[in-house]
Amino acid sequence: MEPSTRYADLTIAQFEDQLASAEPVPGGGSASAIAGSMGASLLAMVSRLSTDRPKYESYRATHTRALDVAEEARARLLQLSDDDAVAFAAYAAARKMPRETENEQRDRDAATHKAAKDASEIPMQVVRECVLVLEQAEAMAGRSNLNASSDLEVASRLAAAAARGAAANVIINLPSVGDDRYAGATRAEVTELLETVDRLAALVAQQVGSGTLREPES
Repeated sequence: MEPSTRYADLTIAQFEDQLASAEPVPGGGSASAIAGSMGASLLAMVSRLSTDRPKYESYRATHTRALDVAEEARARLLQLSDDDAVAFAAYAAARKMPRETENEQRDRDAATHKAAKDASEIPMQVVRECVLVLEQAEAMAGRSNLNASSDLEVASRLAAAAARGAAANVIINLPSVGDDRYAGATRAEVTELLETVDRLAALVAQQVGSGTLREPES
């Protein structure tokens, strides 16, 4: 994807126009990555709203770490939104390769398997990045500016939704990879990560709902 067509360079309206079109990209994978990036951006905002506030000084280390993770994650997730579109285009191109001869069929199968694996790996990276965001959101809950606690919960919910959306793309591409061992290991990782996602999102919501602060991290 050329720099001039990066999704990060579009306005929100422009991206949504592309998303709403009949074109297959951008699709759910790119949308999930961007939702995750928005969650990371909100985490960064809450971190900045908490830093240098005397009431929250004892949580400074948590704020600093969360901000570092959030800034890296939001940039990474924006890049993954482009990568997902490129991967899908490669998969679609592989499926259109000729298959009239045995050699053509073999080449088509090989290209399809590789493209499907790439199309699984990229949303898998989105899931992993969202888990990192959720880990920091959970650490920040009850240790950050209470006036921005709802923003922190939104950050966690966006990251959780993004993780589940990306996971759906991982799973749907696995049958085309042609590697049962890889598919099995990837499904197991996705299942474990989504359990973590749900647990962390629930913890954030619970802590935010309490409206209280908790002890600094040890």
